[in-house]
Amino acid sequence: MKKTAIKLSIILAAVAVATSCTKLHEDVIDEVLGSGNASPENAIAAAYGNLGDATFVDHGSVFAMQEYCTDEALLPTRGSDWGDGGKWRTMHEFTWGADAAVVTTTWDQLNVGITKSLTAISTINASGNANKALLLAEAKGLLAYYTYTALDLFGQAPYRDPLTANAPLVIRKADKAIDELITEVESLLPNLANMGDQSTHNGRFTKQAAYALLADMYLNRAVLKDRYAATFNFNEAAVSGQGTDMDKVIQYSSEIINNPKFSLESNYFRSFDIDNQGRPELVFVVAQKINTLRNSDNDFAYMSMERNQKPSPANRGTNASCVTPEFYRTWDNNHDDPRFSRRYQYADGTWFMNDGTDVSVPATSIVPNSNNLPWFHFNRGLQVGQQYGPILLSNGTFDMLNGRIKVSKLYCEKNTTLAMDFTPELNFDNPAQAVFTQAQINRGVRVFKYEFDPERDNSSSNVDIPLYRLGGIYCMRAEAFFRKGQTGQALTDINLLRTSRTREALYNNAPGVALTAINETTLYNEIGFEMYWEMNRRKEMIRFNKFDLAGTAKPASQPYRRIYPIPQTTLDASKAFKQNDKY
Repeated sequence: MKKTAIKLSIILAAVAVATSCTKLHEDVIDEVLGSGNASPENAIAAAYGNLGDATFVDHGSVFAMQEYCTDEALLPTRGSDWGDGGKWRTMHEFTWGADAAVVTTTWDQLNVGITKSLTAISTINASGNANKALLLAEAKGLLAYYTYTALDLFGQAPYRDPLTANAPLVIRKADKAIDELITEVESLLPNLANMGDQSTHNGRFTKQAAYALLADMYLNRAVLKDRYAATFNFNEAAVSGQGTDMDKVIQYSSEIINNPKFSLESNYFRSFDIDNQGRPELVFVVAQKINTLRNSDNDFAYMSMERNQKPSPANRGTNASCVTPEFYRTWDNNHDDPRFSRRYQYADGTWFMNDGTDVSVPATSIVPNSNNLPWFHFNRGLQVGQQYGPILLSNGTFDMLNGRIKVSKLYCEKNTTLAMDFTPELNFDNPAQAVFTQAQINRGVRVFKYEFDPERDNSSSNVDIPLYRLGGIYCMRAEAFFRKGQTGQALTDINLLRTSRTREALYNNAPGVALTAINETTLYNEIGFEMYWEMNRRKEMIRFNKFDLAGTAKPASQPYRRIYPIPQTTLDASKAFKQNDKY
């Protein structure tokens, strides 16, 4: 979903104005939407809606800025596809500038989120709504989430006091604003609902979402306070003066871990299924639903699938993103980890093995609302090697065998003689450029972590996108323990993640294997095993001092690349912003 860039001058002028684009499906807001554009419910619905209007669900937005620049993911040019003026390669090759398309788009989207949150605060505050205190706390929580994301990525974020007429524009800078944000979110806790109370759910900014955001901000506070440092002081005194940053990470993450409403899924991929609404790991999500007024997005699944991988005769993947060889190698000796991959079993007991032994699978699984289109279920996790699946015939139906979907060896759609063999190594002809020829478009291990939703089209989905998830909360607490020197507690949390996940029944539901020791490299890899493809890797790399290192199609980089430039369009529109160092 492509968004037209919105000039900052227009965005900031809209702070005190409720716009007409404010309706959000009531499954998300759980309130009766008013008929007036300036109703509190409509205003806060618009702020929630911006989470899912590409910002945190489209691969080319926050995802691209947190993943494509890392040792985990990239989107190379594949023959005639995904050149797009170099916009995707720029993110991985570290050649972005102030005119980079992804940078500009994401900045605009976050500023729209900030603006809509400020509008919601102003509208709610002026109302006599019976839920005023709750809605006001939620709107302020959303403002903090959008602002923190902008500070993390860009080091700066705009702000206008929503309760003061003609308030001046303030540019918040990360080194000081991080403490302000922490204080603001802590002050919201008394007025936020516990998840499930007052008709709230994980698509709302609840008390538990605030705990997760506070743990996240404290974990990264040292980085935001001194972005270009050679080392970071993770054990600085906390904002409140009580304990250290890592003590606060432990405190706030434990609030969620100790809450009986949350539990780890034994099937790791269950949190990323089409019907993941309300699953016990999900703390704060972008709630998605096809056929509502709100946009939804299938990108996190769609981008890795090859064009000839078709979950239904009406849908396909797009042969784009993949993992790096560096990330794939971190899984050495861990391919039996339940988070690495999982095979699918049909209702009649048939397993899709994807190893050349499959003949057919049942055609009894049907895509919802599709006039009985058969649904082929691909396996989940990291997909490597030769791929198998259904073949689409010229009449628009799957090749069938005795009433079942025939499983065949797959070839790339845009090179029909090239086997769909997903290779761990990329081997670009020019190691400095992420460019494949048409004869190389099969390269790269793919990520099928999120379930592809074939109900309507390639861009829509019912999969709720986790922003904070219990597995990630455990990772934050384990890292905090480790940085305090409490390696035993860190190992306990990491092993709980490993052993709570189980393999499929084909492997007798075997749990993951516990570690006997932990060091910094092991911890870094384990966080990657748990959190890959979830818009966290860049922050992890910076904290672990790995972001500046050279990698596949990525040169060694300078510390100034740890944040992105302010877009040139913004600098042209407002003199309030100053460009970040060395851009």
